[in-house]
Amino acid sequence: MSNFHLDIVTPDKPFFSDEVEMVIVRGIDGDLAILKGRAPITTPLRIGKVRVFQDGKERIAAISDGYVSVVDDKVTIITESAEWPDEIDTERAKAAKERAEDRLKNRRDNIDIHRAELALHRAINRLEVSQIKKFD
Repeated sequence: MSNFHLDIVTPDKPFFSDEVEMVIVRGIDGDLAILKGRAPITTPLRIGKVRVFQDGKERIAAISDGYVSVVDDKVTIITESAEWPDEIDTERAKAAKERAEDRLKNRRDNIDIHRAELALHRAINRLEVSQIKKFD
């Protein structure tokens, strides 16, 4: 399978930069698989997983929303956060999930429902990815 260059960048640091065989991301209209030679595209991403296929192996990371850009044989993912399973603090993610659920259950006049729902989705995504088999 032909390779292309993938960069995953967060505001804090470059998260990943290497040649890959395929990447799958969660776009606003569903999952999007990207292979070498894909037509140019720039599209927003949802909170979800990014699946990176490299050297016949798959790695999965949790990402928050952002966007993906494909130009020639270079793919760039810009996201607010990205974490491999072994980087996720599960206790912190559980606490964030509980806080978001509490905010949504005990709605007060000043609660930002959309923000609480996003926090809940981020926490659930992080917890799901944290359960994925750890890679060497």
